[in-house]
Formats: sequence, C-alpha cells, structure tokens
Amino acid sequence: MLSGCATFRSYDSELTTTINLAAAGNVDGAIKRLDGNNKLGSKDLLYYFELGELQRLKYRYDESEKAWLAADAHVQSWEKTAAYNPEKLLGGIGSVLLNDKSRAYEGHDYEKVMLTTRLALDRLARGDFDTARIDIKRTHEREAVIDELRRKELQKTEEEAKKRGLKTSFRELNGYPVQTIDNAEVNALRNSYESAFSHYLAGFVYEALGEPSLAAAGYRHAIELQPGHALLDDALAGLDARVAARDDGYTDVLFVIESGTAPARQSRQFSLPFPYGNRLLIVPVSFPILAPAQPTFMPAQIQVQGGPTLTPVVITSIDLMARKALQEEMPGIMLRGIIRSSGKAIAQYQAGKNDQTGLASLALAIGSIITESADERGWRSLPAQIAIARARVPVGTHTVGFGASPGGRDISFTVSGRYAVIGLRLLGGNTFAMVPPPAPSGRSGPETSAEPASIPSTSPAH
Repeated sequence: MLSGCATFRSYDSELTTTINLAAAGNVDGAIKRLDGNNKLGSKDLLYYFELGELQRLKYRYDESEKAWLAADAHVQSWEKTAAYNPEKLLGGIGSVLLNDKSRAYEGHDYEKVMLTTRLALDRLARGDFDTARIDIKRTHEREAVIDELRRKELQKTEEEAKKRGLKTSFRELNGYPVQTIDNAEVNALRNSYESAFSHYLAGFVYEALGEPSLAAAGYRHAIELQPGHALLDDALAGLDARVAARDDGYTDVLFVIESGTAPARQSRQFSLPFPYGNRLLIVPVSFPILAPAQPTFMPAQIQVQGGPTLTPVVITSIDLMARKALQEEMPGIMLRGIIRSSGKAIAQYQAGKNDQTGLASLALAIGSIITESADERGWRSLPAQIAIARARVPVGTHTVGFGASPGGRDISFTVSGRYAVIGLRLLGGNTFAMVPPPAPSGRSGPETSAEPASIPSTSPAH
C-alpha cells in the first residue's frame, strides 16, 4: 500500500521512463505511462505539467491547452493562498514529520513562469497571437508575484534557522556536490524564474500586434538577462523600422529550437551530527541533488531552402534555471530536513532508554530510513535549452533543415502574413515541428500556415 503513496514513490524513476518513451518517438506510450503512474487518481500539478507537454509533441494543442490550464488553476490558487498565508511558504507539519514528498506539489518557480510561456507557444502554434498576448502579460505578472513571495520566504527561513541555532548553507554539507548548483554559470543568473526567451517572445508577440512600446520593453528585458547577443540587440534596434514598414510580401519568422529535457532531482542521504543532552547523535538527512548537465544536441546552423543560413542562439537554459532554483530552495529544504531528522533521532534515543529489548529503537530506526527521502518532483519534459533564430522569408512554402549538423530531415512549412513562429523540438532521435494550421483564405495579419504531413520528422539519434 505504501509503495503507491506519494510519500514513498520515486518520481525520478517514474518520469525517466516516461521521458524515454517520448524520446523514442512513442509519445502515446509516454502518456499512457504517465497515467499509469497516477493509478491512485492523484492528478496533481506535476501530472498536468507533463501531460500538456506530451500532448503538444503530438500536435494536440487543444488537449495540451486543457492540461496546462488545469495546471494554471493550481498555480493561481497557490499564488492567492501564499499571498494571504505566508506561513504556507515554509511547508506544513507533515513535511517536518515525514518528508517533503508529503507536501502538496506547488511547482518550482521557473516552472510556474514557463507554464504561461508554453501556453503562449500553444496559441502561436495555431496562429493565435491575440490570445498569446494574454499569456505573455500573465507571465510578467507572475514573475512579480514570485519575487515578492520569495523575499518573504527567505526572511522567514533565516529567522527560523537563527532561532533554532541551525545552519542552512549547503556549502557546509559534507559530501554534497556543490559545483552542480554553485558555479559561475548558475550564479550568473539573476534568479531562477526570469528567462530571456520568455521576454524575447513577449517582444515578438507585441511587435506582431503593432505595440512597439511593449515590444521594446520585452526585448530590453531579454537583453538585460542575456547581454552580448547581436540577435537580441538587433531586435530592439530595428523595431521601429519593422513596425512602420509596409507589407512587402515577406514574413518575419521566429524559429524556436528546443533541445533535451530538464534535469532530474535525485534523493541522496547525508549524515549530520546533532548534539542532544550530553550525547552527539548522528542524524541521517536526505537532500535533493542534480547530476552534472548532460550534453544536448543543438544544431550549429539551420538552413531555409533558397534563403538564409541561420545560427541559432541559445538564450535560455532551463537546465541552469533548475539548478538556480535548487540553490534558492536549499535553505528551506535543509531547515525542514534537519528539524525532521533531529526529531526522529531524539525519538529513537528516548525509545532506546526506556526499552531494554531495543525493539522500539530498532523500529524507529527502520522507519526513519524508510521515510527519509528528498523530494525529486519536477517538470521533466521541459527542454534543457531554448535557442532562437530569426529571418524574413517570402510568403509561401519553404523547407528548413539543419544544414551540416547531423540528423533530421527537412521540415516543410508555409507562412502567410507578416509574422510567424515555427517551433522545432529535438528530443532523443526525433524532431517535432510545431507549425500552425492553414490560415483561412483572404485573412491577413500575423497568421501562418503549415502542411501537417510534413511533421513529425524522425531522424537518427543526435
């Protein structure tokens, strides 16, 4: 019975199997596996995160949107509750007594923001710039809410740790792989939830809808988060000229190239000394770790047939954002873990004093080992890296390929109107192309169209 309980499940192994099925091209099998993992009927936030992403890989945008809107309802509820009840930020008593898996999954900060960004990509895959604008606006608002909530949480964590005389720095945790979440690339991020891609996409959507002032703010924020990229600088510098230009029969196409998957959290146990009375108790505590980043394939070039050769620029690494998130969360995780495990150690010590047979102490020791596990949950099907490229191409049908890079046959797409977004997702040995459906005849604006028969594109393993 306990093996089916969320408190004892291994999300790492469950989601790894699901992702491996999708990477092999069996997306329906991955969805079936995802449903099988929720055999108790607990369709939580994490379930809807993953389901929306998998449905998107099958170009079922209505189903993907439905799943992500269910996830968004969870996040909105979390925002409202946290705003009126800051105590919620440190978790309930269940996480102190058992483990963090017993807490309701609220999502990591970067996941909450990526949710509205990916909802916008669902709309753009159907050529719906107007609704994508709503999602983009909510992305900005969510960032502001998270920023305020995290300041409160950090303050409460520091106050609680000081009151108890506990240290919550993972850098002092003997044996912890510090470099995986504390290195130059991770520390260069402003925080774990603002991404240059989300803000560049905002700029592009606002530009397509003829709102240059809002577009400029989006491009400018993207540059602040990822300075030194000519592609981002050019978007801002040429904005006014592009918006003022007449329709000349060309479409401004934003290619979004996504590769790999978000890193997995894994539970690892550590031993901490804990003074109690005149004794020093050794306390087993489990904390989440992230393995070193795995290399992912990102094409050095993409080639539009009969048009320009483009160099994709990686402007967002969800892998790094996930590491930054764990770095930010570790003080609270350590505080809860130390309090929880110290309580278990004291209970075991007291049981040993009052029970000459040692059976009570043994039972508590076994229970402590079984229940002591770090929270491994996370949105695994998110891409590890997001790159962009941009080109103006004539209205009509084109193909895009990976040039000299290995793997992947050409993808056919058709554009009409002045702006378009074409998504390419590289996952395992498959290339999934997210291109909008045919636009109604005579319709103008930012809409694009595509040939469904051209997707998916399956290639040898990258």
